[in-house]
Amino acid sequence: MAGDVPHLTYVNAAQSQAIDDELMGERGFSIDCLMELAGLSVACAVQKQYTPCKLCIVCGPGNNGGDGLVAARHLCHFGFTVTIVYPKATTKELYLNLLNQCRDLAIPVLEQLPDLQTAGFELLMDAIFGFSFKGAPRAPFDSVLSALKATKIPIVSVDIPSGWAVDEGHPQDSLQPRMLVSLTCPKLCAKDYKGVHYVGGRFISPAFAQAHGLVLANYSGAEQCVRIDGGVA
Repeated sequence: MAGDVPHLTYVNAAQSQAIDDELMGERGFSIDCLMELAGLSVACAVQKQYTPCKLCIVCGPGNNGGDGLVAARHLCHFGFTVTIVYPKATTKELYLNLLNQCRDLAIPVLEQLPDLQTAGFELLMDAIFGFSFKGAPRAPFDSVLSALKATKIPIVSVDIPSGWAVDEGHPQDSLQPRMLVSLTCPKLCAKDYKGVHYVGGRFISPAFAQAHGLVLANYSGAEQCVRIDGGVA
């Protein structure tokens, strides 16, 4: 069975930010390191759940998009045929390096989402907005999310489904992914999520967890992700 934890800690937006701040402060992690581990865990969860297929990863301009870029590289190595859609690229060195790594693997990087009815994708990844996003999506992501909501292609969301409010749940007519990969701890908005649910991102030490009263997923051996919805991984 999956690594189900009945009393797993679900965190709100403020707690999520505090965890990240402490990880990148006194705990000694860099953003590069966290992003690499997060993206790897997302890729491992996808590889557990799906056989290699034609996959489109839609990346936002922030850290969630960076996690998607890392996942793209690993999933290419895992045998998936990956296309990246990056509508609003940033000029920050970290993201430029991640893009270069993907281009070195000949992963196509597009600015616009292709027509999902004709592109032939078998799986989509939503790596657009993370837990810090607030408000209504603006162009170009409003139309991208509309296309994702309209498609019947399975979608995997990274950390939270884009457009969901971390502390309040999902708005009406919101994105409904087939699979969610929460990072570090699942977020409050995912408490009633009914799809396939993994947790990844092995950042938290036992001392950190104890100090903050966090009940974490039970990782086995070298595993980078744990399925927590009660299904069979």
